[in-house]
Amino acid sequence: MRNLELPGRSTVHSLNGMAATSQPLASQAAVAVLQAGGNAIDAAVTASAVLCVVEPQSTGIGGDCFCLISPKGSGVVAYNGSGRAPAALSAEILKDQGLEKIPDQSPHAVTIPGAIDAWARLLADHGTISLGDALQPAIRLASDGYTIHHRVHEDFASNVDYLQTDTNAARIFLPGGKPPPVGGVHHQPELAATMAAIADQGRDGFYGGEIAQDMVDRLRELGGLHTMADFENAAGEWVTPIKTSYAGHDVYECPPNGQGIVALVMLNILKGFDLQALAPLSAERLHLEIEAARLAYRDRDRILADPAMADVPVEQWLSDEHAAACRAHISPSKAMDPLPASDFPNHRDTVYLSVVDKDRNAVSFINSTFYSFGSGIVAPKSGIVLHNRGQGFTLEDGHPNQLAPGKRPMHTIIPAMLMKEGRAAMPFGVMGGHYQACGHAHLLTNLFEYGMDLQEAIDFPRVFPFDGHVEVEHTVPEAVRAELTAMGHNLVQPAKPIGGAQAIAINWDTGVLSGGSEPRKDGMAIGY
Repeated sequence: MRNLELPGRSTVHSLNGMAATSQPLASQAAVAVLQAGGNAIDAAVTASAVLCVVEPQSTGIGGDCFCLISPKGSGVVAYNGSGRAPAALSAEILKDQGLEKIPDQSPHAVTIPGAIDAWARLLADHGTISLGDALQPAIRLASDGYTIHHRVHEDFASNVDYLQTDTNAARIFLPGGKPPPVGGVHHQPELAATMAAIADQGRDGFYGGEIAQDMVDRLRELGGLHTMADFENAAGEWVTPIKTSYAGHDVYECPPNGQGIVALVMLNILKGFDLQALAPLSAERLHLEIEAARLAYRDRDRILADPAMADVPVEQWLSDEHAAACRAHISPSKAMDPLPASDFPNHRDTVYLSVVDKDRNAVSFINSTFYSFGSGIVAPKSGIVLHNRGQGFTLEDGHPNQLAPGKRPMHTIIPAMLMKEGRAAMPFGVMGGHYQACGHAHLLTNLFEYGMDLQEAIDFPRVFPFDGHVEVEHTVPEAVRAELTAMGHNLVQPAKPIGGAQAIAINWDTGVLSGGSEPRKDGMAIGY
């Protein structure tokens, strides 16, 4: 139980249905769909569309999505809604231009957006309402206006320079030359008209005609090689989820090209340690998590790629033998320096939401433009912010994740589903770019090793090793920081709070749903 004398939020409980998102308007829209008789996938797509309007720095219809569904709480199916590189683009072309990596605001970072195609497919296969109906709340908010919440304002304000590099982005998101204030009202009339056209014409309204032409023209104006055929041929796919066992549960993730496998590998490594013998906010516990993450991400950067165009050794990567080999490198008191070589061959801002309905359909859903405001490139007539997922590629010769025509990049966005005895126990996810896999492991160890309730587990301080240092939130005590430094970790203060999470736990015995939402964001869990 949390200390009720301290600031914070309580876990939300209800009997019928629940939605947990990073923005109140999205949670409200999802619950309204459930109360009107829609199911969890109807509500999830509706909420995602709303988030594409009210959290434009995190997501948009110019981005990608992934989804896990447990139909009526039984079994898990996965959908990969990530887009592919243009057919005319290759690593060789960019290297001939003198590039060593893909710039974040380059048209070459824009893969074909997969979100709208995915929404249409998810609704057709598992929903009860049309894409047009699901888009209506988002259309109204984009047209009539929506209020700016605190975290959204902070994200707008910290990206002023980024937005000013694109005339259309600056015009839409910096009205009067500055970010809209907290409590201010913002409108996106071009996006409202675009969504209305998609509502009327369906998926083809996005991937063909004037809307697609607007995106293609803008990208080609900037030097991109995108064509109308690239958009017309866009298609996601149903895929087989991957899993591992942890604390008496099965943890399901989408398979590569997403990084969900990294979360599973971290759990495999950590379950070999007696975490319960360590205090939850001790340097010893955080050190083990940091080291497990360093090893798991080391392998991610070496071998994670589009399995349709590269060999990704999923079975070996998830094996007990690999976890044991990683664990053997970890000292309980000293950071690995240098990081040991991988045993695999050498090769040359996001929104997450959970929804559970009265029939216990459980949905774990994530939609993203990658960087805040994606590539910063906005199609002028349609108002679509284009993501920069192509930055997930490498240009390195022979690397499995090397950019190639029609290939999907390594993706950071990862929904997850916790199952117990064949039934859905909790759809969950953690936002935060590269942090997400680490966040999944952190959340589950908080729940199962330390007995935290769902909201406490989400609230708990976070650390993240990345790019040669360890980001540490200010809520980690100074004494713990000093111990981590003494162990050899290079600590830095993150520019913003690390990540964001939503989850809904299902108690099949009592029928109660329990939802947690991210205090580092503006959202909430709402049940009825």
